[in-house]
Amino acid sequence: MSAPAAAANGAADAKDPSGFLSEIIGAPVTVKLNSGVVYKGELQSVDGYMNIALEQTKEYVDGKMRRNYGDAFVRGNNVMYISADS
Repeated sequence: MSAPAAAANGAADAKDPSGFLSEIIGAPVTVKLNSGVVYKGELQSVDGYMNIALEQTKEYVDGKMRRNYGDAFVRGNNVMYISADS
């Protein structure tokens, strides 16, 4: 694929996921698991396996807050996505 074609479909604007994750350390995030459970908290660390450490974590099931955790660790193979909250 030529460079102009890559730019036309947005590939030139692609961002490395590890760079994105390192930029949002310390920021509030939403983590959705494959099971549909959602965690919201402050991202403390992420490793190469997508294992995630959160602080001030809240767990949501079916859109309703179920639990409030101080610190939480989510195993990476359960993660569907991580989203930076604004």
